[in-house]
Amino acid sequence: MAFRASVLTLYPEMFPGHLGFSLAGKAMQRGQWSLDAVQIRDFATDKHRTVDDTPAGGGAGMVLKPDVLARAIDSTGEDDTRPRLLMSPRGRPLTQQRVRELAAGDGVVIVCGRFEGVDQRVIEARGLEEVSVGDYVLSGGEPAALIVLDAIIRILPGVMGNDLSGLHESFEGGLLEHPHYTRPQEWEGREIPSILTSGNHGAIEKWRHEEAVQLTRERRPDLFEKAESEKSG
Repeated sequence: MAFRASVLTLYPEMFPGHLGFSLAGKAMQRGQWSLDAVQIRDFATDKHRTVDDTPAGGGAGMVLKPDVLARAIDSTGEDDTRPRLLMSPRGRPLTQQRVRELAAGDGVVIVCGRFEGVDQRVIEARGLEEVSVGDYVLSGGEPAALIVLDAIIRILPGVMGNDLSGLHESFEGGLLEHPHYTRPQEWEGREIPSILTSGNHGAIEKWRHEEAVQLTRERRPDLFEKAESEKSG
């Protein structure tokens, strides 16, 4: 069964964006995954197609209305069991583990927030899982949704030309990825590490692992500590 993605947004023209190109685009053409961009504004009932209102209690900005957004979510189908994600800076950080879990399913529904946020009642009533792609604020959830879909689609079976190419990437083994090199052998006085051209595959794997450990320890001590604790446990 093909992976189905439904994205609820005020800017459906932003999709599929870069996902219409390269490996993801070819996979879409082959029918390995599909994308339905749903215009939230289509579910407003007043003549101005209003989707937002002022925040209760006062304050700056506007808030997406729960009734309008709920109708948009419900339009994906009463029996739709796909996970429902809300892109939000206050959500749980996206991890490679969660990406693998989502990729193992039959699809996902992603809600793209705008303005100051989404009415809390629709988050609770429709079981939205708040997901963050980083500790920063974007102008809307659309770029974040594209990031989530990019991460998922690339690991769907048959999307990457070589399924083994994902095994040594950052986060797959709890560590950052090791350095990469390619020809020419010497560039601007810098040589490819001799171990990589030795033909000794066991030594190469050992070197790559050691480099990954060192990089993770230096750049992401939080990941390093987690990997160490899981190894000892």
